[in-house]
Amino acid sequence: MTGRLEGKVAFITGAARGQGRAHAVKLAQEGADIIAIDLAGPIPLVPYDSPTMDDLRETVRLVEALDRRIIVEQGDVRELEAMRAFVDSSVAELGRLDIVVANAGICIPARWDETTPEMFQVTMDTNVVGVWNTVMVGAPHLVTAGGGSIILTSSYAGKKIQPFMVHYTASKHAVTGMTRAFAAELGKHGIRVNSVHPGAVNTPMGSGDMVGALTHAAESNPALNNMGTPFLPTFAAEPEDIANAVAFLASDDARLITSEHLSIDQGAQYF
Repeated sequence: MTGRLEGKVAFITGAARGQGRAHAVKLAQEGADIIAIDLAGPIPLVPYDSPTMDDLRETVRLVEALDRRIIVEQGDVRELEAMRAFVDSSVAELGRLDIVVANAGICIPARWDETTPEMFQVTMDTNVVGVWNTVMVGAPHLVTAGGGSIILTSSYAGKKIQPFMVHYTASKHAVTGMTRAFAAELGKHGIRVNSVHPGAVNTPMGSGDMVGALTHAAESNPALNNMGTPFLPTFAAEPEDIANAVAFLASDDARLITSEHLSIDQGAQYF
């Protein structure tokens, strides 16, 4: 059976583990070859365990096990020209680019009055500038291809708020705005731009001292703790649940969907 993305090439950021790895595997299952980048190293200030090169190598193994090609680089989405060089050379090798998934992002819980300038800056640089960089290096190749699909990872926090994360909430609202703005200008090229908005997801972002950081922040205003309670019995999604949505938006099944903000949050945005 032919996959929905047979013959396509997808560029994915933050692909070493979690949602990024799930996107790489799902799009490969649907027939796409993969271009992938991840910092795969320490991330200052985040309370959870950082991704590693072993994580990135595992993504390569999983994609190659599906008999799809994959080109990877250890790189930083904040470094525009380095990422452009990598994408340009990878597209030259694989022949085209059809899908861009700007997935890389970080999350640092902190009360509003304990948020440092450094926390705010690294969050905006990664979650906003990094997403902008990803589109800027990928979109020209989609124009050349005559169309394509760009999917930006926002969040439940990009539609409502995430308590105790002013900086994260601001960054994810920016991604929601970029989705609309890029969709408007790239539409004439046959390029669709949409965002996905996960709620809680079972990924390594919950490792390390993440729970401790969230607990400490929440003590400052316990009334906010129930915000974002899902309607469904499943509190947290699996990365594959988000990847299924990304694959849909990347495919011709969504050929007339653009500037849309697709939530996979079990209804949490409405509580």
